[in-house]
Amino acid sequence: MEWNKSGNLTLLTDYYQISMMYAHFKNNLLDKKVVFDVFIRKNPCDSGYSLFAGLEQVINYIRNIKFSEEDINYISSIYPYDREFLDFLRGFRFTGDIWSVPEGTVIFPNEPIMKIETNLIEAHLIETAILNIINHQTLIATKAARIVFSADGDPVIDFGLRRAQGPDAGIYGSRAAYIGGVTGTSNVLAGKLFSIPVVGTHAHAYIQSYSSELEAFLAYAEIFPNNAILLVDTYDTLNSGIPNAIKTFKIMKEKYGDQFKNYGIRIDSGDLAYLSKQARKMLDEAGFSDAKIIASNDLDEYIIRDLKLQGAKINSWGVGTKLISSSGCSALGGVYKLAAEIKDGESIPKIKISENPEKVTTPGVKKLIRFYDKINFRAIVDLVMLHDEKIPVKNFIAFDPINVWKKKLVKNFIAKELLIPIFKNGELVYSPPALEEIRKRAKKELSTISEEIKRINNPHVYHVDLSQKLWDLKHELINKERNKHY
Repeated sequence: MEWNKSGNLTLLTDYYQISMMYAHFKNNLLDKKVVFDVFIRKNPCDSGYSLFAGLEQVINYIRNIKFSEEDINYISSIYPYDREFLDFLRGFRFTGDIWSVPEGTVIFPNEPIMKIETNLIEAHLIETAILNIINHQTLIATKAARIVFSADGDPVIDFGLRRAQGPDAGIYGSRAAYIGGVTGTSNVLAGKLFSIPVVGTHAHAYIQSYSSELEAFLAYAEIFPNNAILLVDTYDTLNSGIPNAIKTFKIMKEKYGDQFKNYGIRIDSGDLAYLSKQARKMLDEAGFSDAKIIASNDLDEYIIRDLKLQGAKINSWGVGTKLISSSGCSALGGVYKLAAEIKDGESIPKIKISENPEKVTTPGVKKLIRFYDKINFRAIVDLVMLHDEKIPVKNFIAFDPINVWKKKLVKNFIAKELLIPIFKNGELVYSPPALEEIRKRAKKELSTISEEIKRINNPHVYHVDLSQKLWDLKHELINKERNKHY
């Protein structure tokens, strides 16, 4: 974290961005206005949705862009850029416009989740950092939401800091996981920075440092009579750990009565379904039916779902490695693509064509509309439209942009425009909400999509469609480009 004391991430960019900036500068393209879209091509973890996170850090990055003399000296050591370009960098600030969906918004592939309108040089510089921030936090927020969904109302705790890919991944991963629905974190610094509740028990080493397991339990419970969660698998879960925990609870209950509360056990190894059932039976027979059973040990959404199906008697879940690293899906493929050029106040749509159909971009300056059923406020379809089109106010036909014969009558709806202004002429025009409000928004957003979309395996595909006008424009440009070569 030493490199980031000031919060300045100006050099958090790929080298080719600087090279392109220099080429544009030398070619006198300082005033060329463009529009870029940020979108994802695929949901992570085979999910039916993604949960957008990281906007606040993007805002902080944009506001702090400034090339220091140390930055200038380093850049000039890489390549002999001329003095005029280096002087230009000394005065560099972001001056453009940014729109975004708010943090905590449920998003889907191939729809614009951020839109940047600025000059070409600024647009190049900010691409890498925006993708770095959004890709990471959206990935972890989505993974957390899936795990929380599998837990089906049980608390989920982020235990992932020690397995994160470095301090920043641990800190901002904890933030994203909280947006995704975890109830707390073991990460003390994240707790301080973002006001996330911090939670923890003790380690096996704590038990081993005493002459007996019972002595360790009693010492810990005496210090924390209102949070005596005892780790019971250091030696023998059923024959030592749980019996010693029960002895401890009896002694504490006799000493403190009803003041001894919020107590229980944590199991960190073995067959969690079997052990939790046996533990529940032993605790209940001893009169401790209110004792909690917390599980950890390489959990994820699949394991939690299976344990629930097996009737495991677990009250809450500590999830570490597979949450903070998004095990099974290590990266989110968010991209940043040119959509239009602005010339004399008019937008000129731009398209990227690829041999891979999924990499063909959607051209033009666009807006994103979500349609909800009026009766139950469930999301019906997302419609990507050109910015100057009128949003439908009555029944309309939506169609799949690939399989155009697949159509849906959208009726009895409420329409909501998802992209909102964040920066205008380089000035922040948006007040980022507190993290707790973002978390509440995410929970509400997730309630608007069906259980079939949230399903862990083989989720239902939510439709993101193009307006007829935008679909026509896209295929007109595809045909135009292809016909040049025949």
